[in-house]
Amino acid sequence: MMDTDNRWQQLAEVLLQHSTETKKGDRVLIIMREIDTFPLARSVYREAVKAGAFPQVVFNSCYLERDLMARGTKEQLDWIPELYAWAMEWADVCVDLRAAVNPFEFEGITPQVLSAHKRSEGRISALRTEKTRWVLIRVPNASFAQQAGRSLEDTMEFFFQATLLDWKRESEKYSRFQAALAGTETVRIVGTETDLSFSTKGRKYLIDDGRINMPGGEVYTAPLEDSTEGVIYFEHPGVYGGLLIRDIRLEFRGGEVVKAGASENEGLLHELLDMDAGARRLGEFGFGTNPKITSFSNDILLDEKIYGTVHIALGRAYKACGGINESALHWDIIKDLRSTGHVLVDGERVLDKGRYST
Repeated sequence: MMDTDNRWQQLAEVLLQHSTETKKGDRVLIIMREIDTFPLARSVYREAVKAGAFPQVVFNSCYLERDLMARGTKEQLDWIPELYAWAMEWADVCVDLRAAVNPFEFEGITPQVLSAHKRSEGRISALRTEKTRWVLIRVPNASFAQQAGRSLEDTMEFFFQATLLDWKRESEKYSRFQAALAGTETVRIVGTETDLSFSTKGRKYLIDDGRINMPGGEVYTAPLEDSTEGVIYFEHPGVYGGLLIRDIRLEFRGGEVVKAGASENEGLLHELLDMDAGARRLGEFGFGTNPKITSFSNDILLDEKIYGTVHIALGRAYKACGGINESALHWDIIKDLRSTGHVLVDGERVLDKGRYST
């Protein structure tokens, strides 16, 4: 399988030189999910060799995951693969390449089984976050283009425009916004069927300028675990395991989701909320800041970066922000405020109908 588009090599340079700052002697774990990621996997491997690092590629696939969920025992579903756990201990750098697949591939898998499998995956993700310098990237393909409602050609152009940015310049912009938010204590999100408040007192706002996800483009923090109050409605479906959960409504009291509903896949929503003790609390709140991402792709790695939107994540908090909530779940859902709605930080509007004031 070959791809001569030199933009793959340009992107590999961004991932290793900027995103993970790979250096001579580093052990680089490249996770190749689906065969469509091979052009980028090869380019990343080549760039790692060029840097004097020690790259190792491992392969996984949604189709293998389905086999496990459709045929596996409870013991197998709860299994945390030792190879992946050891790999996170071994690696200095983890580059996780994820291709899109048929969004209905997990259709027929019960919410209980999907939740159990994702719970074990979440433990590996937590190790990756804790042990490595890491970056996740969604590699577009025909399935992704169909999911996003675009042609494949347009999808590839969209993808490279969003990833091959001047990341030094973007970092400077995000850092100015981060500085304006430093030391603030309260956030209130107001929008369609939404009035949600929480505290960020003592927590840090961090930026993703392409060093965690590629494309990057967010400024985020960890709300205080018991502070969230109010209701929030999501105009666009939440996506989990390729499944769309439509018209999500959440009500919070004392930091926890006390009421939840959806018009589609509501059973999965409740399974996710019941995954463990931390799944009903907020682990993250973030602003989308990538100027080249302006439309939904039904993929969280891109959608959470849509300029002028905000997102919350249920479950595991980022310790670097000061968060302490622990969970196998970390699930981002996008709130679109571009046509109506605003965000108040310490009573001041910082985002109004998709436009930032700072």
